[in-house]
Amino acid sequence: MMQQSRSITRGALTRIPAGMLVSTLLAVETTGEGFIDLTREIKQFVAEAGAAEGMVTLFVRHTSASLTVQENADPSVLDDLLTALDRLAPQNGDWTHDTEGPDDMPAHIRTMLTSTSLQIPVAQGKLMLGTWQAIYLIEHRARPHRREIVVQFMGATR
Repeated sequence: MMQQSRSITRGALTRIPAGMLVSTLLAVETTGEGFIDLTREIKQFVAEAGAAEGMVTLFVRHTSASLTVQENADPSVLDDLLTALDRLAPQNGDWTHDTEGPDDMPAHIRTMLTSTSLQIPVAQGKLMLGTWQAIYLIEHRARPHRREIVVQFMGATR
């Protein structure tokens, strides 16, 4: 059912020339299925890039791993999210594609259901994540993999 908002407010506009692009490639060695918190590395990238105002983008260069912003306060949230993904794309789903193992096709489906890219605003040199938000790589395969993530800052620098 469509609902009407009780109130919508908007802050003042900020206009800043956005002429800088800073990039890096983050390599992550996973230990198998699960969430890997990348927040510290991305905050360090923002600081080293001299970011002031703009946007950080992340893109994972794989079809069996994904990226998400999720709660970082209670680890059981991540456990429940893995359970939900397993229910949506179970290992024993009688998949046709199994060339790389029984966990490969479910990993592709889980990536399709989540995301291979993220965009996070940067303001006053800080990621604009909420209090309980963290940036995660989700490894969908059972065995360890080396994952590459393209990280870019676009915007104004200090």
